[in-house]
Amino acid sequence: MADRDLGTDPTARGIDDLIERYADQTGLALERPEIGQWVVILPGEQKLRTTVLFALGSHAVSVNAFVIRAPDENREAFYRRLLENNCQGYVVAYCLDHLGDVYLVGRLAVGRLDEEELDRILGSIATMADGAFNALLELGFSSAIRREWQWRLSRGEPTTNLTAFAHLAQPSQASVRQDEVP
Repeated sequence: MADRDLGTDPTARGIDDLIERYADQTGLALERPEIGQWVVILPGEQKLRTTVLFALGSHAVSVNAFVIRAPDENREAFYRRLLENNCQGYVVAYCLDHLGDVYLVGRLAVGRLDEEELDRILGSIATMADGAFNALLELGFSSAIRREWQWRLSRGEPTTNLTAFAHLAQPSQASVRQDEVP
């Protein structure tokens, strides 16, 4: 796709116009790293931002969004959660790279991408990346979160961005079983 000229390619020009119009209407940040590629930044509540890459191919538009790095612990429960949540996706599904890092990936026929489809796809990504983020963090990184709490408390550092994990701050007060994590 890199050899296509966006200005003379009606498909690429149409997708560019569509994504630009959508970003303008929704207030989402938009970047164009290469011809035929668009990056949309989705804000979130649990995961502060999700970067979504749309790339135009010959017959399909691919969608890729980084969700979270490979877990440090509880890998089986972590990956099981991803598989259980895969049925929530519209066009996208959880996928792993060679390091075990988690992405949402999908493809859509070029002619099917319109404003409604774009909205559904981005909504699905927001739900799957942001909505599951804290549960995935807790499953895969609870020991690191506990250490971070202790480190910050010992130095008088703010813990504001760890509030969702306050129950992990005092391991003796709250011990979460893996099957109880939402």
